[in-house]
Amino acid sequence: MPSPLADPHRPGTAPNGRHTAVRLDSFRTLGNTGLRVSPLALGGLTFGDSVAGSDDYTTYAILDRYLGAGGNLIDTANIYTGGRSEELIGTYFGSRPSLRDRVVISTKFAGTLFPNDPNGGGAGRKAIMQQAEESLRRLRTDYIDLYWLHNWDRHTPLEETMSTLNDLVHQGKIRYIGLSDTPAWAVARMASIAEFRGWANAAAIQVEYSLLQRTSEGELFGAARELGLGVMPWSPLANGVLSGKYTRRINAVKESGRAGAWVAPYLNEATFTLLDAMRRMSDDHGVPVAAIALAWVRQQTEVTTIAIGVRTTAQLEANLTSLEVNLTKRQLAELDTLTRPNLNFPADFLSRHAASTQQGGTTINGVLSPGPVHLGSASADATVQFPVQARIR
Repeated sequence: MPSPLADPHRPGTAPNGRHTAVRLDSFRTLGNTGLRVSPLALGGLTFGDSVAGSDDYTTYAILDRYLGAGGNLIDTANIYTGGRSEELIGTYFGSRPSLRDRVVISTKFAGTLFPNDPNGGGAGRKAIMQQAEESLRRLRTDYIDLYWLHNWDRHTPLEETMSTLNDLVHQGKIRYIGLSDTPAWAVARMASIAEFRGWANAAAIQVEYSLLQRTSEGELFGAARELGLGVMPWSPLANGVLSGKYTRRINAVKESGRAGAWVAPYLNEATFTLLDAMRRMSDDHGVPVAAIALAWVRQQTEVTTIAIGVRTTAQLEANLTSLEVNLTKRQLAELDTLTRPNLNFPADFLSRHAASTQQGGTTINGVLSPGPVHLGSASADATVQFPVQARIR
């Protein structure tokens, strides 16, 4: 039988030593909690958008297929399609009451649905209580499994937000707390406040993360490791840039509005070089290009589950094929080299100097250092060779 100490974020290994495919019902626990979630979460951003997303019928078909494949985590937000996303999810499970307790419903607060009302959104006590009640009504449920701060509210004390969420946990209206799009310093502060005051604590963070957006590796992943938080990336295909629909010849932005503005900066030679490598890997594995992008995200140690957004059942099927892919060490290294991010200070400084000035030429926990090196010497700028998972600790 497999070791109970096996890394739950890595593909399984068969008796013959070969990697086995990951299944949608290969559940992972979320952070330091007992909540079991699927490796792919079904995002509801476009549910109920008949123009640019999924109409009602298609939304129900997507939910049918995802749940039928073994998935159990559905992620939405109070403001997605003006509340319509929550309503459709509520209608779906309202007509299937036996399924409600079998799934994890995840939604978010902070976005406002009330123009000109300063307390309609944000993360203050009044706003959170109101938004929670409205989400419960739209979702047709008496509890939310995972309730996320959608993004950091610069106007509200962090203690107020965490104390209100703690109250909602004790009232039985939410089960777990998540922090999305929040600076690492605020994540650490909120988690520490909750820990020292004995409040319900955050279970996970949501971050934008893909082969084209890796800056979360600097501070946010470090906070997640230190605090025992799960990580749920969103936009793993970089707003469709990594879906396979763009090439050097087909490079006109297909998305409109805000989505198009997010896509355009990525359509450059570096991205096309990356896509060339991904197409070669997709041919090797017999899967769509998008599956390579998703597999890379899934195989990052910190990642617990990935929020995928689809408009059709065909897109869902293509995303599900990513669970069949286990990129080799060589493929992972190639993708890492092609997309290595420039992280904020002090990441690069620590990579170049810390080990060389501390370790005296020794190897500690796999971190190699030249040395001994003294600042001010000619060799002080020698770059330390970090293993991939130990670059920023």
